[in-house]
Amino acid sequence: MTKLAATINEAVEISGLSRSAIYKAAKEKRLTIRKNKGRSLILISELQTFLQSLPAVEA
Repeated sequence: MTKLAATINEAVEISGLSRSAIYKAAKEKRLTIRKNKGRSLILISELQTFLQSLPAVEA
Protein backbone atom coordinates (compact mmCIF):
# COMPACT_ATOMS: atom_id res chain seq x y z
CA MET A 1 0.00 0.00 0.00
CA THR A 2 1.32 3.43 -0.95
CA LYS A 3 1.39 6.12 1.73
CA LEU A 4 -0.84 9.12 1.11
CA ALA A 5 0.83 11.46 3.60
CA ALA A 6 4.19 11.96 5.28
CA THR A 7 5.27 13.42 8.59
CA ILE A 8 7.56 16.43 8.47
CA ASN A 9 10.59 14.19 9.09
CA GLU A 10 9.52 11.84 6.30
CA ALA A 11 8.91 14.78 3.95
CA VAL A 12 12.44 16.02 4.68
CA GLU A 13 13.86 12.57 3.90
CA ILE A 14 11.75 12.03 0.76
CA SER A 15 12.26 15.48 -0.75
CA GLY A 16 15.77 16.40 0.30
CA LEU A 17 14.44 19.73 1.57
CA SER A 18 15.31 21.01 5.03
CA ARG A 19 12.74 21.29 7.81
CA SER A 20 13.00 25.05 7.62
CA ALA A 21 12.36 25.00 3.85
CA ILE A 22 9.21 22.94 4.39
CA TYR A 23 7.95 25.26 7.12
CA LYS A 24 8.79 28.31 4.99
CA ALA A 25 6.82 26.86 2.06
CA ALA A 26 3.89 26.24 4.42
CA LYS A 27 4.09 29.81 5.74
CA GLU A 28 4.07 31.08 2.15
CA LYS A 29 1.01 28.84 1.50
CA ARG A 30 2.90 26.79 -1.08
CA LEU A 31 2.49 23.61 1.03
CA THR A 32 -0.29 22.69 3.44
CA ILE A 33 0.57 21.05 6.74
CA ARG A 34 -2.39 19.08 8.07
CA LYS A 35 -2.86 18.05 11.70
CA ASN A 36 -4.19 14.78 13.08
CA LYS A 37 -4.00 14.19 16.82
CA GLY A 38 -0.94 16.39 17.15
CA ARG A 39 0.88 14.90 14.15
CA SER A 40 1.83 17.20 11.29
CA LEU A 41 1.27 15.62 7.88
CA ILE A 42 1.88 16.67 4.29
CA LEU A 43 0.11 14.92 1.44
CA ILE A 44 2.62 13.12 -0.78
CA SER A 45 0.84 14.38 -3.90
CA GLU A 46 1.09 17.97 -2.66
CA LEU A 47 4.79 17.52 -1.88
CA GLN A 48 5.37 16.20 -5.40
CA THR A 49 3.47 19.13 -6.94
CA PHE A 50 5.50 21.59 -4.85
CA LEU A 51 8.79 20.03 -5.93
CA GLN A 52 7.73 20.07 -9.58
CA SER A 53 6.88 23.78 -9.26
CA LEU A 54 10.44 24.68 -8.25
CA PRO A 55 12.47 26.34 -10.99
CA ALA A 56 14.68 24.11 -13.11
CA VAL A 57 18.38 24.88 -13.38
CA GLU A 58 19.62 25.23 -16.92
CA ALA A 59 23.09 23.90 -17.61
